[in-house]
Amino acid sequence: MDQEFLITRQPPPSQQEQQEEHDTPQHHLLQHRYAAQQGGGATSSSSSDEHQRRRITLIPLVFLIYFEVAGGPYGAEKAVRAVGPLFTLLGFLVFPFAWGVPESLVTAELASAFPGNGGGILWADRAFGPLAGSLLGTWKYLSIVVNIAAYPALVADYLGGGVAPAVAEPGGARTSTVVGMTLLLSLLNYAGMSVVGWGAVALGVVSLAPFVLMTAMAVPKVRPRRWAEQVEGRKDWRMFFNTLFWNLNYWDSASTMAGEVERPERTFPRALAVAVVLIAVSYLLPLMAATGATDASPDAWENGYLADAAGIIGGPWLKYWTGAGAVISSIGMFEAQMSSGAFQLLGMADLGLLPALFARRAACTGTPWVAIAVSTAVTVTVSFLGFDDVIATANFLYSLGTLLEFASFLWLRAKHPELKRPYRVPLPLPALVAMCAVPSAFLAYVCVVAGSTVLAVAAGLTALGVGWHGAMRVCRAKKLLRFKSAVAADYPEDTL
Repeated sequence: MDQEFLITRQPPPSQQEQQEEHDTPQHHLLQHRYAAQQGGGATSSSSSDEHQRRRITLIPLVFLIYFEVAGGPYGAEKAVRAVGPLFTLLGFLVFPFAWGVPESLVTAELASAFPGNGGGILWADRAFGPLAGSLLGTWKYLSIVVNIAAYPALVADYLGGGVAPAVAEPGGARTSTVVGMTLLLSLLNYAGMSVVGWGAVALGVVSLAPFVLMTAMAVPKVRPRRWAEQVEGRKDWRMFFNTLFWNLNYWDSASTMAGEVERPERTFPRALAVAVVLIAVSYLLPLMAATGATDASPDAWENGYLADAAGIIGGPWLKYWTGAGAVISSIGMFEAQMSSGAFQLLGMADLGLLPALFARRAACTGTPWVAIAVSTAVTVTVSFLGFDDVIATANFLYSLGTLLEFASFLWLRAKHPELKRPYRVPLPLPALVAMCAVPSAFLAYVCVVAGSTVLAVAAGLTALGVGWHGAMRVCRAKKLLRFKSAVAADYPEDTL
């Protein structure tokens, strides 16, 4: 990949250009709302408080993105079962770049232009108004918490493969494992973003280590003919694309924590560039090793089979290490996405889309403790869904939100070209439309092939989101709940 393309920055504007930019009404509105979003108003927090809160640097951000998106090849097994090794390898070769690069570029530009907590909510709100921001927040938040519920279930599948068979089957042991792990991991999020960020680095290194060994040990055993193994019967393309998408989405999720990042205008583009390559390699090489060095048919590829493949290649010790790596990886993904969801609620509260209660932070760590508690409750509630239902529902909601993000990105470029963008994708508007068209087509496909149950759930949650926005407007107008008044007012029509 041409990394220079990903991290190209605009040349520094002249002093006159800077003055002209700062004199635009749109810039004054943006500056007012950004200051309010960061702390509820200029008087609510000092610069030293802001500095202490922004503790995520480049390396922790790379691994937070890594765990937001992937966390390793765990959970990719069903793609092999659905369509066979060859199409799975092609998918994990092409998709991180065809999908990840456009979304990373959009995220890098908008996260540097709106360096506050909330991510896509800020972008849609600025482009189309509060209702769009609230609706995107509903879709993205619910997709995150529904997605989080899959990780404890995935851990139970890996544990059930060798350590504790009882947790692999429905029953009290599995339920206790899933709920207990959800509650325990949620508590870790209260430690603060510095701990979560550097913890992600440690978890990433440890969880990748067995796959590095497995890949190296598989080289002399690989037989390329095994990559052409076919599935029996018809290929399940719906399962394949859902699994592929589930393993490689959420590139934009780290933007909800942009207010906690040191120098986001520089850090985000660089972190996203590194993460694209890291994630592509972390899937492709282990899958090439496992499918090329073992004789198992695609039907054997259930969740947890990568640990079995590691055992065949390197012995029982590598199998158990890989299984332990699944637990470690799931912890990292859970922590990263729980942080993302919690800071998204905080960002919505800072924008006045949720009551101010959701913006409360713990005094010692700065973590949004109310948002974490709410996210934990929702995750436990949906943790009883089947794994496939979790994937399909999370993908559908995420697709709706991401389509709105792409629309916000293109609208802001077209209608507000003067907006200050410390990082700017170095393409004209027609090229940006083409860049967004490919991932948008895939997002539309994910929505079209969703089952009737997923469509009904998504429609109900969307209606709930619209109703929630209306209820919040009534509560704000009648002062039934306390909101951050600095951003509660509607915006002039010519600035939306």
